[in-house]
Amino acid sequence: MSDEPIADPAFGGSCPLPIADYPTVQMAHGGGGRLTQQLIEGLLLPAFDNDALAALHDGAVLDAGNARLAFTTDSYVVRPLFFPGGDIGSLAVHGTVNDLAMCGARPLALSCALILEEGLPMETLARVVTSMRAAAAAAGVPVVTGDTKVVDRGKGDGIYVNTAGIGLVEPGLVIDPRRARPGDAVLLSGSIAEHGTAILSVREGLEFESPIESDSAPLHGLVAILIARLGPDLHVLRDPTRGGVASALNEIAQRAGLGVRLEETAVPVTGPVRAVCELLGLDPLYVANEGKLLAIVAREAAETALDALRSHPLGRDAAIVGEVVEDAPGRVTLRSSIGGLRVVDLLTGEQLPRIC
Repeated sequence: MSDEPIADPAFGGSCPLPIADYPTVQMAHGGGGRLTQQLIEGLLLPAFDNDALAALHDGAVLDAGNARLAFTTDSYVVRPLFFPGGDIGSLAVHGTVNDLAMCGARPLALSCALILEEGLPMETLARVVTSMRAAAAAAGVPVVTGDTKVVDRGKGDGIYVNTAGIGLVEPGLVIDPRRARPGDAVLLSGSIAEHGTAILSVREGLEFESPIESDSAPLHGLVAILIARLGPDLHVLRDPTRGGVASALNEIAQRAGLGVRLEETAVPVTGPVRAVCELLGLDPLYVANEGKLLAIVAREAAETALDALRSHPLGRDAAIVGEVVEDAPGRVTLRSSIGGLRVVDLLTGEQLPRIC
């Protein structure tokens, strides 16, 4: 097979994604790891090139007259539809609210588009919609518009959900990976890998003395506290969903042109989650979260940020887990419990497909 790119006038004569490596879409293209990055940078960014998209944030921040709006969209294909701690409906609301919050925005409104498979029980659809309504009401962010499509029986998987959202960003507030500076502290709002292990335990029929539940939750209240307490000392926010903490920090490091160094002993992981990961050969750093955030703040504001996070129920287990460093630009390293350093790279494969 030729290594030459595909000729396509839409890309000025050639498609920037080499077909020699992946002539068809792979599951890992949606996993948040290296193949997702290659798909975005090799195909999607060149196709839709603009400054707002090039920021590669969880959403776009747009100037609209005297206002600054954050705009984001996400699709949900999680399997199973219902899982401990949530379901596809509440997950869709929380995920979109959180993407707006990671831009520093106060969420204003959501859209909801449903792709339904012929034969889906109406009871199942009602459960999902009721859950979305409850999640939106609890977050204080209404669903104001939407769409519904139905595909033939056997051509879908019950239900897929797309949600988009808009939010308002305060004047002068800039949350962006490029604001990271050497010496900045890296904080996590709580224990990791709970969403991914909750989904996996249902799929594999695993049962534990202490049930594992998804951490799915709206984080905009937690972010509002950080913004109020830290102001310009809050440099970067990211919710480590697909690909987990490892992928999120790699994206930040690459955008900032700096390194990130984690301390293994500082990263909070609950006993049941650690046990599942050891049983199945998973690294918690790569497992998805849906109710945690990463914050990168000025070194002198680290303790203030930690106190702010711990003042909120969703941040009570927050911890300072690392720092931004000048060496190894664009890479994430981890200092192990015995003092050694290892590189925490992007995953190439897909360890947990359809996790959100």
